Amino acid sequence: MQELLSLLTHPDELIAWGGYLGLALIVFAETGLLAGFFLPGDSLLVTAGLVASWGRLDYLTLNALLIFCAVAGDTVGYWIGYYTGPKIFRREDSFFFRRSHLERTHRFFEKHGGKTIILARFVPIVRTFAPTVAGAGRMSYGKFLSYNVFGGIFWVLGMTSVGFFLGRSIPDIDRHLHLVIAVVVAVSFLPIFFEWFRSRGKTSKSV
Repeated sequence: MQELLSLLTHPDELIAWGGYLGLALIVFAETGLLAGFFLPGDSLLVTAGLVASWGRLDYLTLNALLIFCAVAGDTVGYWIGYYTGPKIFRREDSFFFRRSHLERTHRFFEKHGGKTIILARFVPIVRTFAPTVAGAGRMSYGKFLSYNVFGGIFWVLGMTSVGFFLGRSIPDIDRHLHLVIAVVVAVSFLPIFFEWFRSRGKTSKSV
């Protein structure tokens, strides 16, 4: 377990250990399986872009593979929600499932509508549950698929390009990899923080 936690908190080691297959499985699981909400999506993609800039991964192959997995993962999540329907909101908490995450995503969905499928790609936890909420809400699959494809391309290319650009522009950035990852994680969690802060403000006003 300690070795697994070390890999999850050090994306460069995770990439070296798993290669293309490991990256593909993680992106698919985080976007398509409800148990994948804890996986390092944004930081992993940025780090993969960095590794590609050093010539250890092929940039085009990397993006093509991960875009496919991101779209496929959201598609699986959609059909999980479609076939389980409202029952999934009554599911009990477990180690791999938190109903509060699903409810938070539902509120995000109510605020942003179908655009949630695109926006959620950049919000940890929410991106895992957004396709399931869309399926449970019976969003048209054609509409969902268009958002899914666009969001998957934009997310993967955006994150890996940041890493690739940093790797090509800043010498010896690998020495500061943990700082880069920390910044990516902090920025990606800002929407969740703002939502929490705003909800607390509304609660205090209503009391």
